[in-house]
Amino acid sequence: MAADRRIIEEILTAVPQQAPFRFIDDIMDLDERRITGRYRFREDEYFYRGHFPGRPVTPGVILIETMAQTGVVAFGLYLSLLKNEFARDRLQGLTTLFTLADNVEFFSTVAPGETVIIQGEKVYFRARSIKTNVVMTREKGEVICSGVLAGMGVYSA
Repeated sequence: MAADRRIIEEILTAVPQQAPFRFIDDIMDLDERRITGRYRFREDEYFYRGHFPGRPVTPGVILIETMAQTGVVAFGLYLSLLKNEFARDRLQGLTTLFTLADNVEFFSTVAPGETVIIQGEKVYFRARSIKTNVVMTREKGEVICSGVLAGMGVYSA
């Protein structure tokens, strides 16, 4: 069963990454097996000034982080709620530490102003650990990058 908008807003609020290092604008679809998110790379993102002057390209590590924020962090928060792993009132204190990036492949670049769609599919979720297959595409479906990502939820001190 798909999550309602109220739950999606709660998950978005709980994602611990904030500007200028937040790369998730919205969650378009969410259930216990999959998540679909969206992010638009703004023309004034801090990293474009140096990567590369005169021909800005989104760094690959930022694309991986973007995939992780939707496919691992937001998805893990949602699955934690479903499994009652964490009390709902403690959701804000949960942070997901990135533990794995495997078989990540890049097929295209992302320019300033582009919107990307991130789709994550659960491999497993257990004992506060999540592993997902994640694919980033353009809005029309062209694959930009993909990989297997994992993380573990911990409470901030």
